Amino acid sequence: MGVSWSNQMPVEGKTVLITGASEGLGRSAARQLAEKGANVILVSRSASKLETAMAEAKAAARDPETQRFHFISADVAKPDYAPPLLAEAVAWNNDQPIDIVWCIAGMSAPDFWLEVPLSQTRSQMDINFWGAAEIAHAVLRLWCAPDAPVVPEPKHLIFTSSVLALFPVVGYGPYTPAKSALRGLADTLVQEVEAYPQNVKVHVVYPASIGSPGFERENKTKPGVTKMLEEGDPVQSPDTVASGAIRGLERGQYFITTALYGYVFKWSTLGGSPRNNWFIDTIMCCLIPLIWIFVLPDIFSKIRKYRKTHGHPASYRAKAIEDHQSS
Repeated sequence: MGVSWSNQMPVEGKTVLITGASEGLGRSAARQLAEKGANVILVSRSASKLETAMAEAKAAARDPETQRFHFISADVAKPDYAPPLLAEAVAWNNDQPIDIVWCIAGMSAPDFWLEVPLSQTRSQMDINFWGAAEIAHAVLRLWCAPDAPVVPEPKHLIFTSSVLALFPVVGYGPYTPAKSALRGLADTLVQEVEAYPQNVKVHVVYPASIGSPGFERENKTKPGVTKMLEEGDPVQSPDTVASGAIRGLERGQYFITTALYGYVFKWSTLGGSPRNNWFIDTIMCCLIPLIWIFVLPDIFSKIRKYRKTHGHPASYRAKAIEDHQSS
């Protein structure tokens, strides 16, 4: 977990499976990994979007003569979707194991947790947590099976969580629990794979706001108080987040953030998560909590002032939809 100067995740000639690959971060990651020489399997629900994303990845291939591309339409929110998906992927990969699995599929529908049916939290848990957990369970059982080969070069399992798993923000109540659960699963699995002889590396990416179609959709229901607290926060492009994440993966990092305040949140909440650099992360874990002496009271003060001005949260959702439609 210290500093490494060699590429810890070379992808040239390797096969990478990416969920949520039809748009946003997943689409950018597919293209950028293709540029580095990877064979890519793109997974999402929409076959038409996947065809477009795959054509883009193909056009970016480092070696079009040797690299291969495939897409599979699948709904990650459905129970037991992963085993048949992996079976198809392995068959396409000449019956060889997939080298890297990157779980990116997800969605956010911000709102007050109290103001929406509990089913909304369940549906976001199905997509954001279980969608990743199911394929992680299936692929790790293949990679770590008793008869699976033990080779020097590792397989890589990559989760995509959110900075909201490090610092929650009002208005993301139906979404944050799933991303927090994903962090807990990853922190457990990074230890668990050490019990197996096979070489498997687990990673977690914690993006901040990404300017993607998903971000536009989430703004339709985002409460005004949430927009107020996020005002001024940078919105990164999918390409920027993908390149930052891949850079962290190539450095062998476990805990990968791509925005400045992602680093701040990381150093505030590392807890039992493995450190990328034991010295730097430990020093910053001691220093950053001092900031919250000033920041947290300010956040709570802003929320209370917003309440006095705008009234009961039951009215926020209709207002958010109205504002979005008029903008």
